[in-house]
Amino acid sequence: MNCAMKTLLASILVAVIATAGTTVYAQTSGSGNTPRQDCDMGYVTGVGGSAQSIREYLSIPDRDKYRYIADNPIQCQISDEGRASACTGITTLSHDKVSVYDDSDSTTTTVVARVELEHGTYPVIIVVPKKDVQCGE
Repeated sequence: MNCAMKTLLASILVAVIATAGTTVYAQTSGSGNTPRQDCDMGYVTGVGGSAQSIREYLSIPDRDKYRYIADNPIQCQISDEGRASACTGITTLSHDKVSVYDDSDSTTTTVVARVELEHGTYPVIIVVPKKDVQCGE
């Protein structure tokens, strides 16, 4: 092997190692060994709602979760332009496509999802448990 070929192989090896290290870091960065959701689009199956409602929902015993969802349906104010804001409550999502808005919390992710409200379906910024988000296009 000549010197140029050895240099090329060494450069390729360094690039492969650097890429693998970055991928492992991105998958495990965050708190502890919890995988980060490094994606822009994904799907959610579970619950979503206001940050306060999700915190309350996650803190109650499993036996009371169904009742909490039934007693706290999601409600939002809708502007004249059709924008949802000031949402309260919680809703269930079943493989709903979402845009990941913010992934800075260790247990929840803020997403934009199309949510059925009293007067139609609107894009709404909601919080979902991180475990319920699956990245994908």
